[in-house]
Amino acid sequence: MSPNSFKGALEKQANWLSSYRPVLQFTEQGMVVSVGDGIAWIKGLPSAAIEDILIFADGSRAMVFDLNRDRIGAILLYETENLTAGTFVRHARHPLSIPVGDDFLGRIVDPLGMPLDGKAPPTSLGRGNLEQNSPPIIARDFVNKPLYTGIKIIDTLIPIGKGQRQLLVGDEGLGRSSIAIDTVVNQKDKDVICIYVLIGQKRSAVVSTIETLRSHGALDYTVCVVAEASALPGLQYIAPFAGCALAEYWMAQGRDTLIVYDDLSTHARTYRELSLLLRRPPGREAFPGDIFFVHSRLLERSTSLNAENGGGSMTALPIVETKQGEIAAYIPTNLISITDGQIYLDIGLFNAGFRPAIDIAKSVSRIGGKAQHPSIRDQAGQMKLDYLQFLELEAFTRFGQRLEASMEARIKRGRLLREILKQDRLKPYSSLFQLAWLTAFNGGILNTLEFNELSQCLAKLEHEVDTTTLSLGSSPAQWMHAVTDWLSLDKSLPS
Repeated sequence: MSPNSFKGALEKQANWLSSYRPVLQFTEQGMVVSVGDGIAWIKGLPSAAIEDILIFADGSRAMVFDLNRDRIGAILLYETENLTAGTFVRHARHPLSIPVGDDFLGRIVDPLGMPLDGKAPPTSLGRGNLEQNSPPIIARDFVNKPLYTGIKIIDTLIPIGKGQRQLLVGDEGLGRSSIAIDTVVNQKDKDVICIYVLIGQKRSAVVSTIETLRSHGALDYTVCVVAEASALPGLQYIAPFAGCALAEYWMAQGRDTLIVYDDLSTHARTYRELSLLLRRPPGREAFPGDIFFVHSRLLERSTSLNAENGGGSMTALPIVETKQGEIAAYIPTNLISITDGQIYLDIGLFNAGFRPAIDIAKSVSRIGGKAQHPSIRDQAGQMKLDYLQFLELEAFTRFGQRLEASMEARIKRGRLLREILKQDRLKPYSSLFQLAWLTAFNGGILNTLEFNELSQCLAKLEHEVDTTTLSLGSSPAQWMHAVTDWLSLDKSLPS
């Protein structure tokens, strides 16, 4: 410190001492009655309110979660070894918040913003409240910009727009997280900030997800908020709200963000565990009655803001688990009613080798079509309906029914489309490639191909698209001419 700075600090301290007047200060103080299973029961603190932050004398922290006539139920967010019955408690007098700022990009943090990657704590530019009202209707805009996942089925038949909430639903092990990771990887160089929230997962699964993002260069524009299975239930409960607070910081700056909640089934079970420990009355499937409100107030914060409010957006990809494909279970139906569409993964398709195992008949995007680029929307317009009709026709062939030539041609064309829609994970495709194969398919250029020739043909299209001067705004005639030229028989296909 320079002499002038030191002198200024002394003068400031002297001025404070000269104007200091001792006054009485009243504070409430409570005491821990019992503690265990991530829950603390406290007596005292008569002015405590739900979601107030409490600080214990040993350094532990908790959030008020339940109010009774004679005591308070709090969920622990940080617990030391010295927390026991008889520990004194006081109010923090501020809402639960997390530090926010650009320094969080590329970092792995817990729901309180503390680093888990062994590096120094990120430099924050402020704090974001975990509980916050969703933007009002007058601050919102229509979903009108596409968010490309790089997955052929989704970008063409089940499109997603920036600001949309699209649910990923299916049994465990069918690739729900893989779709979310592919979408995050595909945001590279697209000026979209990603937040990946991992809730209640094993450490091996957490490390695998983070290493996958790092190896594909996606961690540079991604924040991972982690509350693993061994974390306190309170941390697992607040994890999605912490990720949402981080995304809201960038959305308020006019940036486009993508947040993945992996997964909200685990989050709901954690909330059920905390509620039952706090002796709240159980409801359907033992979930408390307000579980719908918990998830709705989280997902309603995802939106697209209008220009007057910065024009930012938050796109949400919540993940939910089903048991044996039971989509009508309590938590899945809750989330389906909250979100703007769902992508349903089917175990039958997965076992048949169709990857990603997306059931097109049960998947829908209610508002994504409005955000889809007109060129892709025109090419994919009737494709979903035609594909569903093909599935019905194909069912008749299993009974040995003889079909006329036109029906046989439709079935062959449908099977060709099914082969095109297959895609390996971590291999996203550009929007130009999507338009190229749509043009080739609708133009009948691929009709004469055998299935074993299809992969070479698509590889040829992908290679040519990387060097073309055409854009999504080019006319259909230009695209048809280019695709015909690329796939002409006198040109050799890549091996």
